[in-house]
Amino acid sequence: MTPSAALSNRQVIRAALVVLLGFVASGILGVIRTAVFSSTFGTSSQLDAFYAAQRIPEMLFTLVAGGALGSSFLPVFTRHLSTEDRTSAWRLASAVMTLSALAATLLAILLYLFAPVLVPSLLVPRATPDEQALTIMLTRMMLSTTVIFSISGLLMGILNAHQLFLLPSLAISMNNVGLIIGALVIAPALPHTSGLAQMGEANITGLAWGALLGALLHLAIQIPGLFKVKARLRPLFAPRLPGVREVMMMMGPRVLGLAVVQINFAVNVAFASGMAAGSQVALNTAWFLMFFALGILAQSAGTAIFPSLAALAAKDDMEGFRQRLSSTLRSVLFLVFPASVGLIVLGRPIVALLFQRGEFTTESTAATAWALSFFAFGMAGHALLEVLSRAFYALSDTWTPVRVGLISMISNIVLSIIFIQFIGEPGSLARGPFAGLALSNSLTTLLEGAALWWLMSRRLGGAHDSYLVNGAMRALAAALGMGIGVWFVTERLIDTGDVPTALIGMGVGCVLFFGLALALGIEEARTVPRMIFRRR
Repeated sequence: MTPSAALSNRQVIRAALVVLLGFVASGILGVIRTAVFSSTFGTSSQLDAFYAAQRIPEMLFTLVAGGALGSSFLPVFTRHLSTEDRTSAWRLASAVMTLSALAATLLAILLYLFAPVLVPSLLVPRATPDEQALTIMLTRMMLSTTVIFSISGLLMGILNAHQLFLLPSLAISMNNVGLIIGALVIAPALPHTSGLAQMGEANITGLAWGALLGALLHLAIQIPGLFKVKARLRPLFAPRLPGVREVMMMMGPRVLGLAVVQINFAVNVAFASGMAAGSQVALNTAWFLMFFALGILAQSAGTAIFPSLAALAAKDDMEGFRQRLSSTLRSVLFLVFPASVGLIVLGRPIVALLFQRGEFTTESTAATAWALSFFAFGMAGHALLEVLSRAFYALSDTWTPVRVGLISMISNIVLSIIFIQFIGEPGSLARGPFAGLALSNSLTTLLEGAALWWLMSRRLGGAHDSYLVNGAMRALAAALGMGIGVWFVTERLIDTGDVPTALIGMGVGCVLFFGLALALGIEEARTVPRMIFRRR
């Protein structure tokens, strides 16, 4: 397989399986990480401050070195790899890596200096002065991770361009490993302080040190892959090198598009800062659970198919592009619909099973499940975005997702302001108004995903629309039938405890969904398992 070759449908699914295993590993470690965080710090103002502090470093990584750079760099790098002169491809990668690291360093320094102004005014405007000071300190501690991720994020794109998905997938797990070590080892080992950072035997700054360790591990695990592809990377400041300008031009609108997403996150943090202590923790934990399922079902497919779509677009094989895209979307929606319904119906026992221990109380469980039910409602929209945004980037079109995303951002802010006025109970954690933030996110994401599909279909002159819609409607019907059955069963298991309710409910759900899918003649009920487990 040459680096620029497109994968077949079966190869895409098998590549997606490799990525999926990475997401599963990361997700399991993420569950452990969140459980450790929750057990140690519960739904406390300290953990609220840490989650708020993560926003700026994560925003920098996303804008400078994450999805923006990777989605802009990969199509150009793939095209250079397809030529006989591979030296130009590695010069391009070296120049982009150098510019990315310099930009990340400059932004990190500026934000370190201005954090005392930006954090209280933009992120936690309604928090107490002590909580604001703690958030500023944690933000400053984690800014250095941006520089590390600016390099490791580009390495992910390089390895994916060579159809190597395992190490980049495992890199996500390494970030969680660092955070777990931060919570279990570093936080209890730090000297006790009298300030807000200390909670019992643990110091919340241990999580920030864990974030730095996770970034280093994220970079280190990918280095063996560079030897396998015989990478020739070196520091190279060459902004006028052929290809660099194209990457930067494509990256501009992508940065704007991702900024829209990050602004939505920042808006949620700002709104939640004035709600009951622990509201931010409940939102973050619910978002993690929803995105854990989404990563397994949609992000893995989107990551695996992106290089193939870029290769098909480079060859101007639009029929192959249409077929590959519609087939992937059908398979993704086939799996996302039952996951969405399952998280809504089984949210409370699943949250209790995973996290309810130590400082994470029954009230914490209720709050997280409350937010999760609203986030899960929009899973199909997130799944569409994961695949369709990459399809537009493969066509070197980074502006269309941005324009749609800007409209979505404005709608999300407006709906957030409206929904938190009448959803939930002010001052309550278990039924807090933060659920309105989750609902506005879900509604706008569903509309955004539908708009992107409509625009992509128009651009391609049709993209097997009836084939996709027919499969999606049948999968949705099977998922709703499954939800009714699971609800009926779990209502009779209320007195048995959360663990048996969650396990029995998930087992019943799987059997019901696949049984209904087969009865409705959904081809993915047979083809997806067969293509995953086929040896050749």
